[in-house]
Amino acid sequence: MRLPLLLILPILILDALVDWYICRAVWRRCRSHAGIWRRTALWSSIGLAAFLIVIILWPKKSGSDADLAGLMWGLYVYFSIYIAKYFFVIFDLVAKLPQLFGGKRIKVLTWTGLVLSVLSFATMWWGALVNRWQIDVTELEFVDERVPESFDGYRIVQLSDIHTGTFGRDTAFMSDVVERVNSLDPDLVLFTGDLVNRRSDELEPFVSTLSRIKAPVYSVLGNHDYGDYYHWPDAAAKEANHRKLLDLQRDMHWQLLNNDSRMLHRGNDSIALIGVENIGDPPFPVYGDLDAAYPGDLADPVFKVLMSHNPAHWVNDIEDAPDKNIPLTLAGHTHAMQIELLGMSPTSLRYPTWSGMYGDEGANRMYVNIGLGEVGIPARIGATPEITLITLRRGNR
Repeated sequence: MRLPLLLILPILILDALVDWYICRAVWRRCRSHAGIWRRTALWSSIGLAAFLIVIILWPKKSGSDADLAGLMWGLYVYFSIYIAKYFFVIFDLVAKLPQLFGGKRIKVLTWTGLVLSVLSFATMWWGALVNRWQIDVTELEFVDERVPESFDGYRIVQLSDIHTGTFGRDTAFMSDVVERVNSLDPDLVLFTGDLVNRRSDELEPFVSTLSRIKAPVYSVLGNHDYGDYYHWPDAAAKEANHRKLLDLQRDMHWQLLNNDSRMLHRGNDSIALIGVENIGDPPFPVYGDLDAAYPGDLADPVFKVLMSHNPAHWVNDIEDAPDKNIPLTLAGHTHAMQIELLGMSPTSLRYPTWSGMYGDEGANRMYVNIGLGEVGIPARIGATPEITLITLRRGNR
């Protein structure tokens, strides 16, 4: 309990200072009804501080899905309010700098801060109420001389990070996803991990919906699919949860590649589809084994498509590895931190490969899909839910 209190204390202090500043500004500048606004600011600050403490100390790993969803929304409400306040206070402080030298407050900066605070609040709630339900289909051609002739024009749809626990039992959005996938008429659908948030039973309401994908579906596991984010009574319960996820995927007619591979045939040619269990960077555990997944020589001339949930695996082990001929790796995991504005995302501070295609043409390349669901915050501020359609093309650029 000591660590959460240490984390929350600076936030509470900062937010209290922000509220004190706003109360003081209201008192000085809004003489009409200033008392009402000041009391409102004071008691809302106290209430929100108490609410934040409850959220931080709530037992998240053992709570129900409904409890967790409520806590996520509560935390989102809290920060949507205070981020808006931060904008106003920062700009208003800058506006007051001339007063240190006997000048006047720059009122246009105060009004700019007020406008930005309103815009930040509106943007956060646009991400929560509107943009998280939009679907962005990214279409691209993967051109490489190693693509077998018979696979020229082969259409692969990539899905990732569904996080079914995000949606409770509401299958409407996932039905839209399935319809969009089927409308693309893919030859193959590849899912690159994180079907659930914490427990396998989150997937149960979606089995029927996801089983309606017409093309063959292959999948791998992501870091959330192992039950590591839930407090289990014992190891047997965790193992039963893991087996249930495997059974549910079979019920959906998805073929799970747990450190395994398949040869896909078309005409007189073949390509290798490889799937590894999660291979992550710290603190994410490593379950995957690429050598076990493809027991042959990874340097052989066979055209290979690798599914690996965490893009760090490609960066660390595949991108510049001369002993690995893996032209295309598909990954997910990052979600672009569910925040992407003007092509920029805070997740780039953690993952240099966080969205889109990476690598030099003619070498090993990787595509990172930013996923469909959410975890942590119930919103996508930019970072629109993504379906990727990749068409293989034989040739040189």
